Amino acid sequence: MIIPRVNRLTPEQEAELKAITAEFGITLRVIQGDQRTVYAMVGDETSELLINRVEGLDYIERVDTIQAPYKLMARENPLSQHTIRVGDKVLGRDLVVLAGPCTIDPKNPGLFFDTAHAVKEAGADGLRGGVWKPRTNPHSFQGDAKSLDILLEARQKVGLPVITEVMDEEQLNLAVDAGVDMLQIGARNALNYSLLREVGRKVNGKPITVLLKRGIHMGQLDEFILAGEYIVAGGNPNLILCPRGTLPTMDGYRNHPDESITPLLKAKTWAPVVVDPSHSVGKAVYVPLAALAAAAYGADGLIVETHINPKAGIGDDPKQAVTPDVLAGLIQDARRIHGQSRKYLEQITLKKSP
Repeated sequence: MIIPRVNRLTPEQEAELKAITAEFGITLRVIQGDQRTVYAMVGDETSELLINRVEGLDYIERVDTIQAPYKLMARENPLSQHTIRVGDKVLGRDLVVLAGPCTIDPKNPGLFFDTAHAVKEAGADGLRGGVWKPRTNPHSFQGDAKSLDILLEARQKVGLPVITEVMDEEQLNLAVDAGVDMLQIGARNALNYSLLREVGRKVNGKPITVLLKRGIHMGQLDEFILAGEYIVAGGNPNLILCPRGTLPTMDGYRNHPDESITPLLKAKTWAPVVVDPSHSVGKAVYVPLAALAAAAYGADGLIVETHINPKAGIGDDPKQAVTPDVLAGLIQDARRIHGQSRKYLEQITLKKSP
C-alpha cells in the first residue's frame, strides 16, 4: 500500500509510479476515497528493491505492506478513514436503516408509494424495493424493469435514497444509468466474481454505494471480505457488508441468523456492516428481536423488509415484512442500543487487525 505525501498524485506522478510497479509485475490500483486517494499494489509487494524504489520518490511518504489476503479491505488500509453516507447519515456514526418491500408490484405502484411515505415517517434513512428478484421457482414473478421507474418516482416523492438488487450485467447497467443511489448484490451472487468485478468497474467514479450480502454457504469471514475486495479493487470504496443469515437453517427460522459476526468483521475490515434481520429469521414476528440483537452486536445499520400491507405483497412480504408502525418502534429501540454498543466497539476497532 503506497501512501503519498499529498491527497492525490498528479497524472505524471501516477504514470511514473505505474511504470515502476509494472517492472516488478505489480498492478497499481487507484481508489479515490473522500479523505485521501489510496494506491494499492496488487501482487507480491514484498520485494525490498521495489519498496526502496517507491519510497525513494520525493512525493511518497511510505509503503505499508498488509499481511491479510485482502489488501484494500484490511483495517490497516488508509481507506479506514473513508466515510460512507446514506442521505445525511454517516455509517459508523449513526445507525442507518433501509426499509421497504421485497418486490415492487408494477401493477400497483400506489402501494409502493404509500409504503415509501410510511417508512420515511417511521424514521428510515433509505428506501429498498426489488425491481428484479431471484426466484427458486422459474414460474414465479421475477420482477419487471418497469418497476425501476416506480422506484425512482418514489425517491422523488419522499426524498429518500433508494436501493435495489441487480443480478447480472444488464440489470447493473440499467440501474447505474438510471442513477440509483445504492446497489444490492444478493446472497446468490456473493461468489459471482465476474459480476463483482463488473460492479466495481461500472461504479468506479460514481457516487453509488454497493451493499454486498453474505453468501448463504460462506463459512469463512475472509471469503466474505475477499468478495468485497473485488468491488473495491474496481475503484469503488463505497462498500457495505451485509450479514443476512446462512445455511443450514435453524429450525423455526428461514436461515441461521449471523448478526454475531459483526464484531469479527469490525476487527478485520473497515467496511461498515448493515445487517438484514428479515432474511435471517424469515418471520415478521422475530424480526424486531433480530434487529435489536444486530444493534447490540455493533451493526452500523439495518435493512428491514417493510410493507404497509404485507398480505398484499408479491414477494417475501406476506411472511417476513413488518408494518411501518413496528418499524418505527424497532428503529427507536435499535438506535438507543446502538448508542450503548459503540463504546464496546471502540475496544475492537482501535486495535490492529488480528
